[in-house]
Amino acid sequence: MILDVDGTLVDTNYQHALAWYRAFRDEGVVLPIWRIHRHIGMGGDQLVEALAGEDVEHRLGEAIRDREGKAYAEMIGEVEVMDGARELLADLSRREHTVVLASSAKPEEIERYVDLLDARRLADAWTSAGDVEATKPRLDLVHSALERVGARPEEALMIGDSPWDVQAAERAGVPTVAVMTGGFAEEELREAGAVEVCESVAHLGGVLERVLQADLSQFRQAARG
Repeated sequence: MILDVDGTLVDTNYQHALAWYRAFRDEGVVLPIWRIHRHIGMGGDQLVEALAGEDVEHRLGEAIRDREGKAYAEMIGEVEVMDGARELLADLSRREHTVVLASSAKPEEIERYVDLLDARRLADAWTSAGDVEATKPRLDLVHSALERVGARPEEALMIGDSPWDVQAAERAGVPTVAVMTGGFAEEELREAGAVEVCESVAHLGGVLERVLQADLSQFRQAARG
């Protein structure tokens, strides 16, 4: 089981949107926050060019990412665990599912989230942006998560909150059950390829159980179709 962290297990998406807004603005690039939010879940190495173009990435990309990190660090103390997140991790551990936390967050951020979730004894492994050359929607983080526990794509299921999670997992051959806590609509998540969509991890309930008990190949075919 591969679990996204930001926006799925911990409530961070809107803090990140504001941090990116401030970072761009401080470098003279003013973007509407709603557009920035549409890209949250995409790794910072991908986000600047996606939002502002190749020229801004070339000239200001590193400076914007540095400013975003500092702006977000000022807000990270506000981050709380999503309702049902700890319970989900405990339930998956109790059922002896292998659990990997796959995040595009910086290494120091994911370590904080692991502690916030009390996940050191519940998760088998976790990844961060520091483990890969390119983050979501590239498939690198999903591959890294699988490699950490020696799993194959056909054995895995992803839980995430953004179209970028879904796209990264699909490129790696892993189906995704999506939650809406990142601020994306059900239709958007399904259009990206999610095989099921729930309001939050607290509402996964029987949906996750049904998907886990099914032949996951049928969900891959449905997502690709």
